[in-house]
Amino acid sequence: MDNYALADNFSLLAKLIDIHGDDSFKAKSYSSAAFTLEKLPMQVAELPSAKLFAIKGIGQAIGKKIIEQLETGRLQSLDEYIIKTPPGIIEMLRIKGLGPKKICTVWKELGIENIGELLYACEENRLLLYKGFGAKTQQNIKDGITFYLASQGSFLFSQIEEFGKKFTEILQAEFPANTFLPTGAFNRHDLVVHKLEWVTDAAINELKEFFESKEYTVEIAGNLLQAKGPENVAIECIVTPKAELYTRLFENNCCSEFFEKWKNRFGWDETASYSSEEEVFSQHKLSFIPPYLRELPLFIDKAAQQSLPVVIEPGDVRGIIHSHSNWSDGVNTIEEMAKAAKKQGLEYLVISDHSQSAYYAGGLFPEKIIEQHKLVDELNKKLAPFKIFKSIESDILSDGSLDYPDEILASFDLVIASVHSNLKMPEEKAMARLLKAIANPYTRILGHMTGRLLLSRNGYPVDHKAIIDACAEHNVVIEINAHPRRLDMDYHFIPYALEKGVLLSIDPDAHSIDEYNHVRSGVLAAQKGGLTKEKNLSSFSLQEFESFLQMKMQNEK
Repeated sequence: MDNYALADNFSLLAKLIDIHGDDSFKAKSYSSAAFTLEKLPMQVAELPSAKLFAIKGIGQAIGKKIIEQLETGRLQSLDEYIIKTPPGIIEMLRIKGLGPKKICTVWKELGIENIGELLYACEENRLLLYKGFGAKTQQNIKDGITFYLASQGSFLFSQIEEFGKKFTEILQAEFPANTFLPTGAFNRHDLVVHKLEWVTDAAINELKEFFESKEYTVEIAGNLLQAKGPENVAIECIVTPKAELYTRLFENNCCSEFFEKWKNRFGWDETASYSSEEEVFSQHKLSFIPPYLRELPLFIDKAAQQSLPVVIEPGDVRGIIHSHSNWSDGVNTIEEMAKAAKKQGLEYLVISDHSQSAYYAGGLFPEKIIEQHKLVDELNKKLAPFKIFKSIESDILSDGSLDYPDEILASFDLVIASVHSNLKMPEEKAMARLLKAIANPYTRILGHMTGRLLLSRNGYPVDHKAIIDACAEHNVVIEINAHPRRLDMDYHFIPYALEKGVLLSIDPDAHSIDEYNHVRSGVLAAQKGGLTKEKNLSSFSLQEFESFLQMKMQNEK
């Protein structure tokens, strides 16, 4: 090991000690040793023990740990800290502007264990509640995480959508005589995109010259060109003769399971020539299946039966359900949020701030709820016919109960029940917790079913079908949380929910006016599962929404 490797180990050990809030004197000693090692003009591996111990800033104790590493390649005390530290906490040290003290607060006070969760907390303004985290610090951390995640090469669809569209325009402008057709995961609006793909009839050597002129790294394998540039976005060009453009496009616009079912049912000629993708379907007397529906093979059967759903569109959403104001961890006042929704042509707003157990998010205690409800009554007189509904995003507690006694829950127009704490659960525990909350007569909507954060956290394991069955039994709506990092419930289970007669609700989980835009991400995800506006609660008109709430209240009685 050279001096730099030794210094890195001591530096990491010092930081981990600080993160755990342990002996600050030792942390400073290890940090000082790291600094000394980096500045030494000679390699300590070449020194006898006596000279090593005599170096200022090293001494006996540090010297012995250097020898330990030189002889074994390991530092036992560092290994011990690594074992008891979540990997995501260690990864946070890579984020610019996020030092050990702040990481300690994030971990111990907020219960956050990876950078994805931390980014989500920044987006919900939760850091502002803690000492040492001002708005500027929170924004710097958010920017640092966004930059770091981009460097990993995988992107949420919402992050890569604009880049993909613009790059198509760049390619088409550079090669005006050729065709570039977006395909693959990007064209299917997948929730997470690992690469951007185009089918093209451009010459592969000319493509190579173009990308290399832009300082992209380029690899060619047969008819496939792969490139990656400074944005760290993986790019693939599938080069094919002009006559086979739409043949290749169809193949790559289908996920593997969909394409396998297609081939088993209809066969497939790789050399066939089509003038459009529509021709592929009309040849077999099928309705055209748009790429975003080509994740689930069941839509082949629906197309054959001429029963493809007319999927929901962003303009079909008529109200904002699930939003947070500055009464908890939101940015805007309730009045600001209501006026913004009204200005966008929406008919109603459901304010659902956090409940009292969510102390990290400024959750509302009963006296604050009474104050907020008075304010909502005043605003409704002022803003009519637009209406604000009184709601709460109630934590589902560890035993499955909701966060308030019945008399408080009864004061809301509707309750959204969500899990926010103790996320590390086996399926048995998660199911017991969720099923009890669903059975609570005050639960109207089940929020973000699995607690997942895309590219960050898988969420707790659940039996989706059993939860859907329970929601059908208790007339509980299942949320499609439209935050681009959640998109939870997953679209794969939308068809089953619809089969069971369960209403879904595309909700932005907005913590600011700007986050009303999350609705679009939720709609694009919901389209992939075939959701229609008729089965989406947030597409109900104000009158329909009020009728829904009244019907639920009558059922309780």
